[in-house]
Amino acid sequence: MSIEPEAPEPRWAVPPVGGWTADDLDTLPNLPPHTELIDGSLVFVSPQTLFHTRAVDFFNWQLQSLAPPELEAVREFTIDVDFQNRPEPDVVVVRADAVESLRQTRFPASSVLLAVEVVSDESVTRDRETKPVKYARARIPHYWRVENQDGRAVVYVFELEPATGAYTSTGIFHDRMKVSTPFPVDLDLTAIVSRRRATDGQDR
Repeated sequence: MSIEPEAPEPRWAVPPVGGWTADDLDTLPNLPPHTELIDGSLVFVSPQTLFHTRAVDFFNWQLQSLAPPELEAVREFTIDVDFQNRPEPDVVVVRADAVESLRQTRFPASSVLLAVEVVSDESVTRDRETKPVKYARARIPHYWRVENQDGRAVVYVFELEPATGAYTSTGIFHDRMKVSTPFPVDLDLTAIVSRRRATDGQDR
């Protein structure tokens, strides 16, 4: 019986002293899709729920459709916050001039007007605590956090307060979300959830 040789351990399995850098995400081989860099550490994405997928699809489509010509919505794309932080929001709205090439892999945080995170079970702490602090320090003006509460989408909306450099809550939205910044949107949040939810509860 032949013994299959063990696969070599990937280089990213052992971080260097001081941690990885934002540039490393573009050069480390065989990284899992949608890997993020938080405080010099690689963060891997767990399999996502149907709610998460639908919510990301919904906000990407709606924001792309409603954004003025000088802005663009992009899903699951990393942003450079600093040397050791390159998170990947579920959706970002950026200035259109930040889109330089179809080969680019990230946006500078200075080009981002809005970051949207859809919370999953494994990302609760990152999306509620870690990432908002980093987005605020990067001066991203708007942050939306989307959560699944008993099978319904709830959106927590935050705006950067210039004097403190921290986010302040500007609203919590359940069935309908109507805001005027960073541009006017009026969204039916119930569209995120399957119509079958009312009868079988399978989207909870």
